[in-house]
Amino acid sequence: MKNVSSIQNCYGCGVCAASCGKRIINIRLNEDGFYTPYIDNPDKCTQCGICLDVCAFNHEECALKPSELNVKSWAAWSNNEAVRRKCSSGGIGFEIGKQLIEQGFHAVGCRYDTKEQRAEHYIATTVEEFVQSIGSKYIQSYTAEAFKEVKRKEQKYLITGTPCQIDSFRRMIRKFRCEENFILLDFYCHCVPSMYAWKAYIKMLEPKIGEITYSSWRNKFEYGWHDSWLMGMEGDKTSKPIDWHDSYNLLIRGEKTFVQSRWSQGDLFYRLFLGDVCLGPQCEKNCKYKYNKSSADIRIGDLWGETYKDDDKGVSALVCFTEKGRQIVENLKNVTLVEHPFEVVAEGQMKENAKAKEMYPIVMWYIKKGYSLSSPIFKSLLLAQRIITRIKIITKKL
Repeated sequence: MKNVSSIQNCYGCGVCAASCGKRIINIRLNEDGFYTPYIDNPDKCTQCGICLDVCAFNHEECALKPSELNVKSWAAWSNNEAVRRKCSSGGIGFEIGKQLIEQGFHAVGCRYDTKEQRAEHYIATTVEEFVQSIGSKYIQSYTAEAFKEVKRKEQKYLITGTPCQIDSFRRMIRKFRCEENFILLDFYCHCVPSMYAWKAYIKMLEPKIGEITYSSWRNKFEYGWHDSWLMGMEGDKTSKPIDWHDSYNLLIRGEKTFVQSRWSQGDLFYRLFLGDVCLGPQCEKNCKYKYNKSSADIRIGDLWGETYKDDDKGVSALVCFTEKGRQIVENLKNVTLVEHPFEVVAEGQMKENAKAKEMYPIVMWYIKKGYSLSSPIFKSLLLAQRIITRIKIITKKL
């Protein structure tokens, strides 16, 4: 069949489902907890091949050609202290979306759905709606419904997503000849963990705080930006449900009723995620978007490294890859932009793909079997992984 049914362990970006004229491609979790396309009515497939044409996983190079690149880079942050305080780093992603919405764009961003316990893309038509997208979400997002609702030739959009999602989206809008209506924004991405690992984490917390009503992956209120590996979580036992129509009041919502421990102190989700024991094989083997590889107009992230090591409010890495992206950035208002060489802005970002650690198959087996993350087995496995990693580091130095 000339369709995505022939592809295994893809990025799960959902663009194939949005581009299918017959609407027969659906995105669901596979047996390992990663989003995958499924064709439920293969007899209706016309073999047009569009789903394969737009699939970034099905191509070796990024959609943006070297001749199209016009790289420029900055340290950046919002001049609005409430925005900068609330966002994961400097708040520049929110400012880009806010100002484009004010110019008539719709913004496709990512929010956390507490009912489905997942990150999902949605379309914001007002700044108030866009507030829901604030903050990092270190899990794979479900994009299919939002991408299907995008009116390719009738409206201008800002599309924000992982580099692989944006690469596929670039291919789709080129295929349908509507690229001029879109600004594409991606971000520096580590990898995505299995959704089953995230669901196991939620299951572990619910006895303490009840059904999850709010989730924040990066909370810098207590320890500052450089040590912001905090999980800010609220449940129906600890707080009232959030009304998203509360708009800008959410930006100053700094206090969290329940906060998990820092990564350095052993938060289990970050130990699984940043410990590389529950990541997607598509990320480990087939990611082609690290460091300076992108199909976006604009890329954002944290500006780690020596230059801003003493700044604890948060600084965004901001990179433009296209002329269109440069024009958007240089026309931003109420932000601070400090131009730096790319090497300074991208300092600390990954140059190679994450690789699965030795404990990966065992950890994933226990997660898929439904073992609680509070079980001693996970602490034992993670301790064993730390010992193995430490031994490898020492051996290399000998």
